[in-house]
Amino acid sequence: MDRLQGMRVFVRIAEGGGFAGAARALGMSPAAVTRAVAALEATIGARLFIRTTRSVKLTDAGGRYLEDCRRILSEIAEAEAVAAGSTATPTGTLTLTAPVQFGRLYVLPVVTAYLARHPAVSVRALFLDRIVNMIEEGIDVGVRIGHLADSGLSAIRVGSVRRVVCAAPAYLERQGVPETPRDLRDHAVIGSTATGDLPEWRFGTDRRVTVTVHPRLVCNTVDAVLAAALDGWGIARLLSYQVASAVAEGRLRILLDADEAAPVPIHVVSPEGRRAPAKTRAFIDLAAARLRADPRVNPLG
Repeated sequence: MDRLQGMRVFVRIAEGGGFAGAARALGMSPAAVTRAVAALEATIGARLFIRTTRSVKLTDAGGRYLEDCRRILSEIAEAEAVAAGSTATPTGTLTLTAPVQFGRLYVLPVVTAYLARHPAVSVRALFLDRIVNMIEEGIDVGVRIGHLADSGLSAIRVGSVRRVVCAAPAYLERQGVPETPRDLRDHAVIGSTATGDLPEWRFGTDRRVTVTVHPRLVCNTVDAVLAAALDGWGIARLLSYQVASAVAEGRLRILLDADEAAPVPIHVVSPEGRRAPAKTRAFIDLAAARLRADPRVNPLG
């Protein structure tokens, strides 16, 4: 059995949930589908599926192999399109990543517009509050907030956001308003392991001030920190886009804005740069245009 055909069979089974369904979709006999998977397992030296009378589930090795097969088949489809002279037509599956809340608020609308424009493409959107290894995890394009390390990624800056200190009016009425960053030592602070700035909060651009905070409440998600701040428990430090709606509605108040640090950049990144296939280039172009035009993440417009 041809290796690539075996990969196609494997992906169809994994995505469709069964051998019989894959056989019907591919116009193959159930026996041929079974032989294709057996040949792949023999070549790899690992079991790909756990089969029972009621279900078919991927093994751990099968889950890892599925991501590689999707990427390989997508690249082959792109290469065939290039050879056929259709390099301007995005095809295949685009895998992208972005922070959870930013992805939901700003990247997902770009994704749906992209899918509407390019009917031959499908998208896998991974919204994660961690830095992923794009090459190892088979990701085509990502949106990153923060200063980039020298990772070899191709990057396009599309905007910036501010790191802001905020609290609910109810909290400020009870505890008072901090006038300087050092006043935070006398306040209840909500910490976040997702922001990576504990235990020190840095302020200012020309004259930098560092305050060591001792939060009694530390959360591992932005949503939890935001909920605690909205509940009036204490003072939080988040990115401006994360609190924009609450500030506009008067449910949170930004504090110490004269002492804010320099804005945090937003980039669209890709491991392939100019060699990226049409599906990736088309998404990068659309995302850059949309984000640069959005005043919430690009105050300069």
